[in-house]
Parts: sequence; structure tokens; C-alpha cells
Amino acid sequence: MRNHIMKVTPRLFAALALGVAAVGITSFVPGKPAVAADEKKDKNTVSKALAKPLKAAQEAMQAKKYPEALAKLKEVEGMSGKSPYDQHLLNEMLGFTYVRTQNYPEAAKALEAGLNDGFLDQGETTQRIKALSQINYQIKNYDKAIEFGNRAIKGGFADDEMSTLVGQAYYLKGDWKGTLKFEENAVDSEIKAGKQPKDQALQLLLSSCVKLEDTECQTRTLEKLVAYYPKPEYWQQLLYSLYQSPSQTDKSQLQTFRLMSEVDVLKRPEDYTEMAQLAIEQGNPGEAQRILEKGLQKGVFADPRTKDKNTRLLESAKKAAQTDQASLPKVEKDADASATGDKNVGVGLAYLGYQQWDKALDQLNKGVTKGGVRNDAEARLLLGIAQLKSGKKDDAVKSFKAVKGDANLERLAELWSLHAKQA
Repeated sequence: MRNHIMKVTPRLFAALALGVAAVGITSFVPGKPAVAADEKKDKNTVSKALAKPLKAAQEAMQAKKYPEALAKLKEVEGMSGKSPYDQHLLNEMLGFTYVRTQNYPEAAKALEAGLNDGFLDQGETTQRIKALSQINYQIKNYDKAIEFGNRAIKGGFADDEMSTLVGQAYYLKGDWKGTLKFEENAVDSEIKAGKQPKDQALQLLLSSCVKLEDTECQTRTLEKLVAYYPKPEYWQQLLYSLYQSPSQTDKSQLQTFRLMSEVDVLKRPEDYTEMAQLAIEQGNPGEAQRILEKGLQKGVFADPRTKDKNTRLLESAKKAAQTDQASLPKVEKDADASATGDKNVGVGLAYLGYQQWDKALDQLNKGVTKGGVRNDAEARLLLGIAQLKSGKKDDAVKSFKAVKGDANLERLAELWSLHAKQA
């Protein structure tokens, strides 16, 4: 998780403490309103005894003599007989001065006091709530950052940065379940609104799933990352998580390898070997030959013994493929004459292994149309792959959507469909 700590910058000063002008100490005439823009509120009047030291503090603030300003404000703080407005004005000036001197913990206290005393108008209140979320995040008071951030979100005046801040605050305080709940809601809301969820939100979500050791949650989040940010590393994480699923069969394992090879995230030498062996065992030596040649070309078999082993396996696959290809015309003829489509599917799979897409598509179409195949879900998945490789993306997506009855293959079909749309 990229820990982007938001800094309190000069741009935020107006939000963190309303500033000398916004505090409104334009003049201190006892018995008269201290805020020119708010003359209708007679309660906004500075007490006579406080006018002089507050005026001196204001002048020091304007001259950027913040230690001097703070000393004057401390003097006022120790005085008795302050009205509610005197206290409000003091808190505002203290908050501003503490921000300028980067004493953020004290600034947060003063500015929160100013929020709760009833002297801010609606616009100032919304800015203050956002500012308090940011400043509390800065000082690692994550509970307060979350409290004020959620107030901004529920109030409808939070921006994307605020949403990110709240999610990170949950995460940085070690509340993985809180992070998960917050980010899932945020991501789902974005998707429902037809928007692209933020990469950072999905990353936080994934990190929380990992911390909670929730494998299903990790897979679900990786699927969203692949859907909206189809980076190779996300595809690799997702497909390896599917590969490690205990529900995998030899059939679905080989199908997983096929998609890994398609999106070019097959990396480990043992994966190339296992895919080749599964292909041979399932009667597809052409696919085994192709994947081993790909591995050797990429140089994945760095260890001499591993390279020698896979070279021997490649020679065996080549011999089997020669025999297989020689028999295909007769097998295809028998398949076409068959009443059910199972043999056509087998021939179509063989042609896929030899990358003869048109012939594969023809045979798989025949097999699915005839029906009576032993594994309809696999047949439709293979048909979709053949259609995609033949350049028929729309047809491929339809075939992938028709894959039903096998949870592993259904999930793979969804990912193939996603890949088809991104290709």
C-alpha cells in the first residue's frame, strides 16, 4: 500500500484557520461588532479589556511575528471575564498562529473548539470540518481524522482527497475491517455511478484483504483491479491466486494456464512444465509443444537440468504432435458424422493447440450446436477462445457469458470476457 501522507501546505491555511481577515479583527472598538461582515450579530463583540492585547496579537500575526503573537494570545488566555465571542476569537487566532508555527496538535485543539462554539456560518463550518480531518491525519490522530472525514462525506461536501484520507486513516490505525468496509462502500458507489474507482482505493482494499487473510476478498478485489487497471502485475496476482485455489481440477488448471499464457503472465519454469504435461495428458500435444517452445524462447529455464528436462519433454511433445496431426483428418471426419458434438469439441481443441483458429472455430461451433457434450461449460469456453483468436470479439463475449455449471470455468470465462474487451 502506497502510504501517501498528506502534508499541511500553505494552500490549506485558509481552511485550517480562517486567517486574520476571516477572523475579522478589523478593529477593536468596545461595544461594537468585531466582524465587519457580520454586523447583524451583536453577540460578535470584543470585550473592552481584551481589545488591546488582541489588537497587538493581530498586528504581530500580520507582521509574521508568530512567537510574539502567541505570547500576546497566551496573555489573553490567562485573563478572566471572557465572553463566548472573546473565547471564539482567541481560539481562531491561536489556531491560525499554531498552524503558522507548525504546532499542529495545539492548532487542532483550538480549531475544534472554534468549530463547536456556534460562531461559524455554514460555509466556514464545512471548511473547518475538512481542515480538522486533514490536520488530525497529519498529526496521526487517526480517530479524529476519520470522525471529521466521515462528517464531510455524510454532509456531501467531501472531495476525492478526503475520501482517500479517511480510507488511509482506517488503514494506518490498523483497522483492517474498518478499511475494508469503508473502501468497499466507496468503490461500489463509484461503480454504480458509472465511474472508474480510484486505483488507490482498490489498493487499500486489497491490502486490507491480505491483512485479514481473506482469500476470496483478495480475488474479488484483484478482479476489479484487472477490470479497471489491467496491468500485468494485477493479472499475474489474480491468476496465480486462482491457480492456488483448492477447488481446481486438472481441466480448470489447464484452462487457468491458458489464460495466463494469453495475457503473458506465465513466469515460473515449473508452470510451463506443468502446463505442457497437463496438455499432453489431456490429449493436446500441439499445445504442449507450443508452450514449451515459448518457455525456451523466453529463457525461463535458466537452470541447466531444468532446461534439459524440458527440452526432452519438448521432443516428446513434438513426436506426439506429428502423430496427432496426421490423424486429424480422419478424426475430424468421424466427428462430423457423429450424432453428438463431443468429438467435434475434441477436434476443435486439437486445432486450438496448433493455432489453426478457423478450423478450431468450425469444429467447436459444430460441437456446441449438436450438443450432447460431456462438459458443456468447457466446450463454450473453448468456443469463446477460438472466436476471440479469430477476431470475433463480440461472439466470444457471448460465448463466455454462456459458460455455466462449473464455478471455476465460470470465473475464468468472466476473465476471458474482460480480456476480450480490453484486447
